[in-house]
Order: sequence, then structure tokens, then C-alpha cells
Amino acid sequence: MRKLMKIWILALGCAALLMGAGKIMFADEPAKVAGTWEISSEGPNGPMTQTLTIQQDGGAIKGTLSGRRGDSPFGGTVTGNKLSFTVKRQTPNGDTLVIDYNATVDGDSMQGKVHSERFGDRDFTAKRTK
Repeated sequence: MRKLMKIWILALGCAALLMGAGKIMFADEPAKVAGTWEISSEGPNGPMTQTLTIQQDGGAIKGTLSGRRGDSPFGGTVTGNKLSFTVKRQTPNGDTLVIDYNATVDGDSMQGKVHSERFGDRDFTAKRTK
């Protein structure tokens, strides 16, 4: 009887740990990130806002990042509440700028880091708009 009670308590504890936003989310289940997001960050020339449009198929994501320099397609992944994607942009002088985004998703918001060799690391936040 005590062994059964310990198993029951352990199961309830695990369920409580996996709960997120009022529902149980299994550790490897990708967060739902499809939609349109507004990203805000501090760029090299001051505050910057971009629009991120995400399409999702399980743990795979793709879409478009739109900003001052136009639209850039991207591809990436979502594992649990961790999102990562890479954007490649052509610079005015013909070089390719690779920009990596890594974030933690929490419902309709995310926060993370953006990295490029040219600009280094900076923080960003995003809110789902649709």
C-alpha cells in the first residue's frame, strides 16, 4: 500500500512539473508558435521592431522575418518551449549575414538572444499579435 502511495505521489509531482499555462505539456512536445509575432530589440542604431511570421509543422518552423531591410525567409525548430531559427540576409555589399535567434516561449510571448558575427549578441522579446 505504501509503495502504491509513493508511486501515486511521484506521478502527481511529475504532472505538476510538466504543467504549463493551465495544461499538461509533455517535455518533448513543441510549444505552439505558429502565427505573427512582433519582435523588439536594441539594434546597433537604436530600438528596432520586426515582424516574425511563423508556420509550424510539429517541431519544424519556417516563415519570414520582416523589417527595415525587407523580408527574409528562415527555418528552425521548436523543442518543448525552446525555439531557434536562422535568418540569412544579403548585405548591400553582397556578403551574407547569418543571424541566429534562440528563445524561450511562454504562451503568447518569448524572450531570447539574437547573435550575428557582425553585431554580436543582444536580447530580444516578442509578443504574438495573431
